[in-house]
Amino acid sequence: MSNAPVTCEALIIGAGPAGLFAAFQLGMAGVSSHLVDVLPHAGGQCAELYPQKPIYDIPAHPRITGAELTDRLLEQTRPFSPLFHFNERATSLRKLDNGRFGVEMDSGLAFEAAVVVIAAGGGAIQPKKPPLRGIEDYEGTSIFYAVKDKAAFAGEHIVVAGGGDSALDWAMELAPEAKSLTLLHRREQFRAAPASVRRMRQMVEAGRMDFRLGQLRQLIGENGQLRAVRAANGRESFEIPATRLLLFFGLTNKMGPLAQWGMEMQGGLIIVNTADFETSIPGIFAIGDACVYPGKLKLILSGFHEAALMAQKACRRVHPDEHHTFVHSTSSRLAHKPS
Repeated sequence: MSNAPVTCEALIIGAGPAGLFAAFQLGMAGVSSHLVDVLPHAGGQCAELYPQKPIYDIPAHPRITGAELTDRLLEQTRPFSPLFHFNERATSLRKLDNGRFGVEMDSGLAFEAAVVVIAAGGGAIQPKKPPLRGIEDYEGTSIFYAVKDKAAFAGEHIVVAGGGDSALDWAMELAPEAKSLTLLHRREQFRAAPASVRRMRQMVEAGRMDFRLGQLRQLIGENGQLRAVRAANGRESFEIPATRLLLFFGLTNKMGPLAQWGMEMQGGLIIVNTADFETSIPGIFAIGDACVYPGKLKLILSGFHEAALMAQKACRRVHPDEHHTFVHSTSSRLAHKPS
């Protein structure tokens, strides 16, 4: 493979919702982009962790799944033909003598970009795992940290462990198709939305699902296939039939090498200004869950807003000698060109 870097106007690190909308906004401003992502596909957390889970706070979409949102965003970028590079992790960045940025991937692939946009969320996503002996033997066959295909859970004995929104949402979503479904949580109080907790309790009272207080203690099965789990509540120990175990104990995010690029950081996130979402290094921007500023809300729609403002400043840096006028999408020739 040639060591010659890929030359581009904008390099977007992260192909989740914020990164995809950044490609659209940059395209609207006349800036072409390449996107890199450590995952084998676009969509970020939406596609990897909750592709079939409904999202309710995307404007004009009362209900849309993570997979559907990803598909819509990819369709929106199509007129601008962004180029994607998957299974790539950005490792190093250096400022070049010509004012551009050299960015290298762990595979050896290198880019030379006029601007860099970091839309990598909080970094690499890892689920938090309980300390259960032999858990790795069941992962991907009986134990899961996300639901990518609801059909794989139909007719199964399901145990959902956790007390947040994901645990309750999926317990209620899967219960109608399961042979049995038990929600397991260590206490009566939940971190989920009150409306979800009320609905879950109503389903338990109606016999449509079970709820048990306790914590996981043992996996029972062989050859990667669970038969049951053992849990405990104080001194009481009990078994629950389980051919599928969903674990929702939260996620950890690690910014990794990006944290060593010399940008000002706060709490593991990148500090930006709110005028154009540029970092402390001119020409490098951060949007979505990767950035932090006073009043920051970790919402997908916040990332969309940040991408729009970022693109205006990025355009002026990429094309400093051109007169740049903001154009609405309804009047843009670029947005209307055939894909």
